[in-house]
Amino acid sequence: MKVSVILAAGEGTRMKSKEPKVLHEILGRPMLFYVLNSCKNSQIEKNLIVVGHNKEKVCDAFKEDKDVEFIEQPIGDNVPYGTGFAVLNALDKIEDEDTVIILNGDTPIISSSTISCFLKFHEERNNDVTVLSADMKDPKNYGRIVRDENVNVVAIVEEKDANEKQKLIREINSGIFAFKGASLKFALSKIDTNNAANEMYITKTLEILVEDGRKVDSFKLRDTREILGVNSRYELSIATEILQEKINKEYMLKGVGIVDPKSTYIEWGAEIERDVMIYPGTHIDRYSVIREGVEIYSSTIKNSEIGEDVIIRSSEIEDSTIGRGTTVGPYAHLRPNSRVGEICKIGNFVEVKNSNIGNGSKMSHLAYIGDADIGSGVNIGCGVVFVNYNGREKFRTKVGDNAFIGSNSNLVAPIVVEDNAYIAAGSTITKDVLKGQLSLERATQRNIDGWVKRKGFVK
Repeated sequence: MKVSVILAAGEGTRMKSKEPKVLHEILGRPMLFYVLNSCKNSQIEKNLIVVGHNKEKVCDAFKEDKDVEFIEQPIGDNVPYGTGFAVLNALDKIEDEDTVIILNGDTPIISSSTISCFLKFHEERNNDVTVLSADMKDPKNYGRIVRDENVNVVAIVEEKDANEKQKLIREINSGIFAFKGASLKFALSKIDTNNAANEMYITKTLEILVEDGRKVDSFKLRDTREILGVNSRYELSIATEILQEKINKEYMLKGVGIVDPKSTYIEWGAEIERDVMIYPGTHIDRYSVIREGVEIYSSTIKNSEIGEDVIIRSSEIEDSTIGRGTTVGPYAHLRPNSRVGEICKIGNFVEVKNSNIGNGSKMSHLAYIGDADIGSGVNIGCGVVFVNYNGREKFRTKVGDNAFIGSNSNLVAPIVVEDNAYIAAGSTITKDVLKGQLSLERATQRNIDGWVKRKGFVK
């Protein structure tokens, strides 16, 4: 069985945050998600996550994931800590015949293809341990891979323990290892804390296995970005940029048009069909579905389904659905539980909340539609307000098919405006309007001669 042990027990002090480091998000997902997802896509059958500081938060973030088992690392003054100690806590979940890969929860860019190739290399070579290594132009702060005169890997020396000659070595330890289960157990039984940090290093296992005559090897990674460890918010931004490029590329290869990938943020998991065009400044979350032919300009879409051939301009859509051929914006806001039909127009500075809008209805500008059920072919004029709240309770308004709501009207809920009814501009409507009626509610207009001159506004 292939088993992953993902180390996620660190405090992450350099993040300067109350949140566990591995829960800091990249494009809507915790860092740890990306590591775990790569393991799953590499046909790893068992995933063990070692938790320590803030373990409750980490466990809660992945409580719905049935393919994960959490291992608790003890915390206290007498605990040796270190990567070796973290792995030691997972040994009772590992069988001798297992192939074990050890990864860090703060390396979110590691890919499933790299993991698969790495494990294949490890098993085909029949290695007891294989370290994933890489050549770095600047190897500072990384452990160095030490080789003998025959170029065999014999040890990994941490930066703080390295001498001046060893610090010149450019081949570094990524922190990712593959072990035979039995060899891992053997090596960890011999490990000590004889180092500058007084910790149990997993890297020490290589020396132990070399001394015991076992087979130690390395697999060199070409794309060093994959082993980027995130220890600060700055490094988090670098990882975000890399994953953003990777995710956007996958969508583009499937036929999605992205004008400027660097200013487009699509969370992993969003469903986007071909011939969608996405323009700069757009953010689409992982719960959204965007159908074929949609055009999105500088907008934010959260947990929403956008139908075919919809055009959205500089707007925010959340927890809503939009039917085929509708146009939205600029500067519109669809708040939660809004359902807009086909070939509608939600114009500039229109806000819709908890409402149903039938096919072909239009509200072109400066309107608030809240808690309403609107039929088909309805025209809602500029400045219309659905008055749905009395300070304690909210009420609904129903508007029938082909009704006309004149500009600057207020519909005070709960009321019904039936099919083909007309509301005159500037009216405040508090009673039901029957089918085919014109409803007009205004004070009588008075024109007073000479008023301006008497008030002294003109001479």
